[in-house]
Amino acid sequence: MSIPSRRDFLKLFTNFLFGLGGLLGLGGVVRFFSYQPDPGPPTEFDLGDANDFTPGSRTILPDIPAVIYNNSGALTAYSLTCTHLGCTIEPDGEADFACPCHGSRYTKDGSVLKGPANKPLRQLRLEKLEDNTLKLYTN
Repeated sequence: MSIPSRRDFLKLFTNFLFGLGGLLGLGGVVRFFSYQPDPGPPTEFDLGDANDFTPGSRTILPDIPAVIYNNSGALTAYSLTCTHLGCTIEPDGEADFACPCHGSRYTKDGSVLKGPANKPLRQLRLEKLEDNTLKLYTN
């Protein structure tokens, strides 16, 4: 068995490095095209029994964030996300909400009392199912 010349060794080593680089690059391309993004936040929420929301009540759901009003049996829900820059607004008094980021204020029906927000709070869809449970949709 003869010892390869320096030229043959460098040619073999260079081909090996090109092959290794090609395999690593192909692995990166496969990984890129098989990427699965994280699922977004949930858009449906089971709220439990509709009777838990008594007439005249205001229920704040900080995890969603949303508020549910029961006006004599008519349930309405509003998002607690400020329409200015998306901060979560907080209760401010019995009927109003305020944004801690820039000072926007909203009435209990979502109307803007004070800017910089210029759009009302988004009303969310509530659905009362046959078994008297409530489902809230945020999309």
